[in-house]
Amino acid sequence: MIGSIIGGALNVGGAIAGGIIGARSARKQARMIADEKSKNQAWFDRRYNEDSTQRADAQAAIAKMREAMKERTAAAAGRAAVMGGTEESIAIEKEAQNKALADTMSKIAINGEARKDAIEAQYQARDAELMQLQLGDEQRKANNISSATGGISSVGAGIMSSIFPDKQ
Repeated sequence: MIGSIIGGALNVGGAIAGGIIGARSARKQARMIADEKSKNQAWFDRRYNEDSTQRADAQAAIAKMREAMKERTAAAAGRAAVMGGTEESIAIEKEAQNKALADTMSKIAINGEARKDAIEAQYQARDAELMQLQLGDEQRKANNISSATGGISSVGAGIMSSIFPDKQ
């Protein structure tokens, strides 16, 4: 009888110690998931709010377009000087160049929007992953609590049956 009481007390102590260790581990996991969510949000905020026109590829396209415009303007001025071109022909050339620059900027903006859509999709996928981790963690906590309570109850019942064997 005393042996079963001592054994039961050890089982209860073990269940409590296991619960404490499990709770620490659960808190650590929750902090890690929260840190990942924070990093994911920071990544999203940084990438989503980038100015598409300031990216290296966009700056290269704009520089290339400006260089082409400069060359075309010089060529048009040379033709006008040699062939006796009018101000109107130079204005038409400048208008064509401005349209080409506007088209380039429009393409950069369209690519920027597509990039933002891709970033948002990545962010949402990662956020959903982290949410599933959180849900799994909460489910494990609930299962651990249920197991610990059931274990303590059965130990208590075992102790009671050893103290009062005729009360079953």
